[in-house]
Amino acid sequence: MMNGLIGKKIGMTSVYDGSGKNIPCTVVEAKPNVVTQVKTADTDGYYALQLGYGSAKEKNTSKAMRGHYANADVSPKAKLMEFRDFDIAKEVGQEIAITDVFEEGDIVRAVGTSKGKGFQGVVKRYNFRGVGDATHGQHNRLRAPGSIGQSSTPSRVFKGTRMAGRMGGDRVTVQNLEVVKVFADQNILLIKGAIPGHKGSYVIIEK
Repeated sequence: MMNGLIGKKIGMTSVYDGSGKNIPCTVVEAKPNVVTQVKTADTDGYYALQLGYGSAKEKNTSKAMRGHYANADVSPKAKLMEFRDFDIAKEVGQEIAITDVFEEGDIVRAVGTSKGKGFQGVVKRYNFRGVGDATHGQHNRLRAPGSIGQSSTPSRVFKGTRMAGRMGGDRVTVQNLEVVKVFADQNILLIKGAIPGHKGSYVIIEK
């Protein structure tokens, strides 16, 4: 079973619990998701619901996807996601609201795309220490990676060697997050802790 919804990260805030403890929270807007396709064991070999979130302009939607949305009799969506073994029975075109899936105290996991950091060195990217040994004649090597291989054997750099490069922009899953508050009238979830992604990015909340 993997119930969930597509949402949008609004930002972060903090709330106080009953004992006066301050809890950092991520604010996620999870407007009703529309069922765009129902996959069954007979037709697809497994059961799943394909959900759509937000709205997209028709001119920015490919011809194939326009046909897909037309079959479901829904408008083009900004984000599509498939949830396997959804235990809420819905038909194509119906909506799934935030209260259908989540309630306060639920333990969920969040999937998002981490912030892109651009081209970064090994200290920021892989937490290398740098050299930092000022007494042995080194200079301008403070944040350098050091050796990346051996000379005659094997005379190459092994695949996967940690070096400077593009950082961020990866699909990241954070597990065991608690739903602190559900504001059903505003379609807002308050989730304890941080969720990957920038403000306004799409996130998937599963339980």
